[in-house]
Amino acid sequence: MKRYIKQFIGTLTGVILSCNLFADVAIIVHPSNGNSFEHEDIQRIFLDKDAFYPDGSEVVVVGQESGVLVDEFNDKVLERDKAQLRAYWAKLMFTGKGFPPKPLADDTAVISAVAGSAKTIGFVNKSAVTDAVKVVATF
Repeated sequence: MKRYIKQFIGTLTGVILSCNLFADVAIIVHPSNGNSFEHEDIQRIFLDKDAFYPDGSEVVVVGQESGVLVDEFNDKVLERDKAQLRAYWAKLMFTGKGFPPKPLADDTAVISAVAGSAKTIGFVNKSAVTDAVKVVATF
């Protein structure tokens, strides 16, 4: 009986902790970027279906290495799971039709890259956003 109670408490603790791990994903661009974005625009850009912003200017996409935020981004923004995206990118890369966003180490690296170039778009945890970038959508 003790074993089952310990398992239940361990499971309950895991559920409570995982609820705290979910984050709001902020899509960020350079402050000078005047584009307006719909959810579909963001999906198309991050899935390498569009190489240009809605206003026609070139876009450079950066992502993040794997983690909870990336899983949230994939689920909320791209509406795909890890396996679906792995297959999607494998197909595009094999045919030479596209490449995944350049993965950066963390929120700070993404903010730095976006703040340094008006062409760049990326995603970070909403709580990490600074005045150096502009949030165009939150999921």
